[in-house]
Amino acid sequence: MDLEKILLRKTGEAIARYRMIREGDRVAVALSGGKDSLTLLEALLLLAKRAPVEFSVCAFTVEQGKFLRPIEPLAAYLKDKGVAWTYYRDAPSLRLAVEQPGHGCDLCSRYRRRAVYEVARGLGANVIAFGHTADDFCESFLRNALFTGRASALPPVTRSSDREFRLIRPLVFVTEDITRRYVEHLGAPLVPCGCSQRADTVRKAIRELLGQLETRNPFAKQCLLSAMANLDVKRLLDKRFLDLKDGDSGPEDGRLPIVTEL
Repeated sequence: MDLEKILLRKTGEAIARYRMIREGDRVAVALSGGKDSLTLLEALLLLAKRAPVEFSVCAFTVEQGKFLRPIEPLAAYLKDKGVAWTYYRDAPSLRLAVEQPGHGCDLCSRYRRRAVYEVARGLGANVIAFGHTADDFCESFLRNALFTGRASALPPVTRSSDREFRLIRPLVFVTEDITRRYVEHLGAPLVPCGCSQRADTVRKAIRELLGQLETRNPFAKQCLLSAMANLDVKRLLDKRFLDLKDGDSGPEDGRLPIVTEL
């Protein structure tokens, strides 16, 4: 099947299943400079011409002082395609990069989130689209399960805390091998971020684990995505979903008795 058809089918399926985009929406795509968000922009521009609902697409990039290449080639590429694109130099983030060069990802993310909402508001957008892929969802799920003890991942659709914006991730069913090949096919310029060069040992370990699993099961990522959408809560350990009230064999608070002898 043609690569573009695969991309549009998977993106369209996610949008329809989770009602990500609705009639009259203005969708602002957060362009990071990487392959995933650029693929997302291209997919949404194509779907806007074919979808049964009418919506508009614009794009923006937040400069936080961490790009490793000039932004001009990307700007020229988007201009040639007639994309409405906003380049926003976030002054607080730029000061942070100079004054606290060793700051962590959490602080940077808070600065970026504030800037994203500010830009989207100025663009008149009510929907913000992020380029997280199936790989990101799987990695997030495994990372949370193995390192934080929580069965959680990224939400495909959610709301900002004040409910001003709908936040969507339409590439939830699209793997990175598709975005990589699609951007190569387009010949689009990429602008990598310095954060991608940092050695995140946990993320590296998760990626290696996924790679090993895929050598045994090529559909490992698809199975993980299916598992996230097919929770059998009565066969897990969360007592909120278990029937612990039958009979009088245990304490009312649901705690198990301590066994001192066998």
